[in-house]
Amino acid sequence: MTGTADRVCVIGAGPAGLSTARALRRLGVAYDQYERHTDVGGVWDLDNPGTPMYESAHFISSRRTSGFFGFPMPESYPDYPGHRRILAYTRGFAEAYGLREHIRFGTAVTRVEKDGDGWTVELGDGSRHPYRAVVCATGVTWTPRVPRHEGDFTGEIRHSVTYREPAEFRGKRVLIVGLGNSGADIACDAAANADAAFVSVRRGYHVIPKHLFGVPTDEFAESGPQLPLKLEQPVFKVLLRLLQGDLTRLGLPKPDHRLFESHPLLNDQLVHHLRHGDVAVKADVARFDGPRVCFTDGTSEEVDLVLYATGYDWSIPYVPEKYFRWRDGRPELYLTAFNREHRNLFGVGYLEVNSSAYTLFDHVSDLVAQYLHDQEHDPGRAARFEEMIERDEPELGGGIRFVDSARHRSYVDAKAFRGYLARVRGRMGWRGLTPGMFDGLLVDGAGR
Repeated sequence: MTGTADRVCVIGAGPAGLSTARALRRLGVAYDQYERHTDVGGVWDLDNPGTPMYESAHFISSRRTSGFFGFPMPESYPDYPGHRRILAYTRGFAEAYGLREHIRFGTAVTRVEKDGDGWTVELGDGSRHPYRAVVCATGVTWTPRVPRHEGDFTGEIRHSVTYREPAEFRGKRVLIVGLGNSGADIACDAAANADAAFVSVRRGYHVIPKHLFGVPTDEFAESGPQLPLKLEQPVFKVLLRLLQGDLTRLGLPKPDHRLFESHPLLNDQLVHHLRHGDVAVKADVARFDGPRVCFTDGTSEEVDLVLYATGYDWSIPYVPEKYFRWRDGRPELYLTAFNREHRNLFGVGYLEVNSSAYTLFDHVSDLVAQYLHDQEHDPGRAARFEEMIERDEPELGGGIRFVDSARHRSYVDAKAFRGYLARVRGRMGWRGLTPGMFDGLLVDGAGR
């Protein structure tokens, strides 16, 4: 590629990168897109090296709330689609809007450096290309977080990023460490396949069923009675107690936080397996002792495999840390996307949210595209937005006091976030997302 100094570089062709590409195409902003893998899909492609995906993985938000804006998932999909359907849907999105032809596959970006008012992007082949802006959209689940524990373990220790299918557990005594959504999924796989299954937890969680009254929980939350937070928390707590009973009876610790104050743990099967004794809850790991794992409550278990489902450290390895302001392992970005210190270096997809991730990607990437468009066509408005990037300090938690952890300090509430983005658009005079606004990009009338 030559003559790229007036173009935008998009790095990554997963959901966030594809959302960004569509937004730029709609406004006629010239861009190039790079993907180190051989196809689109990001983490949802099991053939993508380093993906954390596994065979039993499903969306934890429902079909109707989770798709790209203006491109709903097929009606034939179940409420919570599995990874193969999500991958097919994501690839269908790329095909429908003609995004694939603008992607250079099998091309890793190895370094991004500031160069005057623009940026220089170095590729894996050693070539260097100038761009006026760079959008990092390579995701947050590529660098496994592995804790250290005292002692020596004679069994096998792995991180969940290496896990693919339940057959790996057969004939083994398995300990899953961590009870996020992936940890809960994998614990259920172990419960159904291992000789013995245990899950180690440090704190209690509110376990939320995937359906309420036959409706996906997030759909119920969106379309059901809209209550103030101070009423919503106790009402839903009582509802969960009526539906599930006291989960401490099953060995789960009592939550040390109120409902909605941590990332939702949506899982029906975990409660089922706990009630049937297929998996047992253990305290936090204290140390290893040969084939045994010792826990902080003084108990121990002999285990063949310890699988850490302990999450991921966020990283943008191709961008030197000096270009992002990092706090608690998270880049501090205005509206989760805009770099406050270095103009035209963006991140899309760097957020923790309780619902509707793909749709939020679209809302965020649209603002990025509108701002980049204004730099060329309305510099005065672009300058006004730059003042907001520098000074605005929005509250995006919807009044929820999230758990005091690195993960939750970058958390946004989906409703509050959408509302604030709408107010930003209003202040800037930018058009919001509306049905049909992307129809002109559809190839051969494709759509859902």
